[in-house]
Amino acid sequence: MEFDAFTDVLDYPLYVVTAAAGKRHSGCLVGFASQCSIAPPRFVVWVSKANHTHGVACEASHLGVHVLDGRDRDLAELFGSLTGDDVDKFERVAWHRHGTGLPILDRIRTWFIGGIVSRFDGGDHTGFLLSPVDASAAVAGRSPLLSFSDVQGLPPGHPA
Repeated sequence: MEFDAFTDVLDYPLYVVTAAAGKRHSGCLVGFASQCSIAPPRFVVWVSKANHTHGVACEASHLGVHVLDGRDRDLAELFGSLTGDDVDKFERVAWHRHGTGLPILDRIRTWFIGGIVSRFDGGDHTGFLLSPVDASAAVAGRSPLLSFSDVQGLPPGHPA
């Protein structure tokens, strides 16, 4: 199909999305995400329904969105190739708990927390519409963002 050829030329930036609900926390690699409104500010992230993080995100009130840059391929591998069904990814990385209860990756300096405004079905992914409530943005000396083309060949923790 021509749509596949269209999407093959796109090189989306990658994010680690974190979620917390009750005593559970989770995180996954996400490539489908975008700012979708200026006023009010809104951002949407799409989480695969096959992903462990999906179940936690469906019960969460907020999500954390961490921007990966070129130095973060190891984090992309950790959060994209392992599944929270089998391992606690947060045992393998430094992090702290935000006031909302969300895990924030210590190494990532550009992130935001968004309150979940709505959830909607997008097929094999669920869209989470977020309203920013807190953010940290480091811009000095930043390296290029990590994108799909940088992680080609990583085995997924779950099928997309």
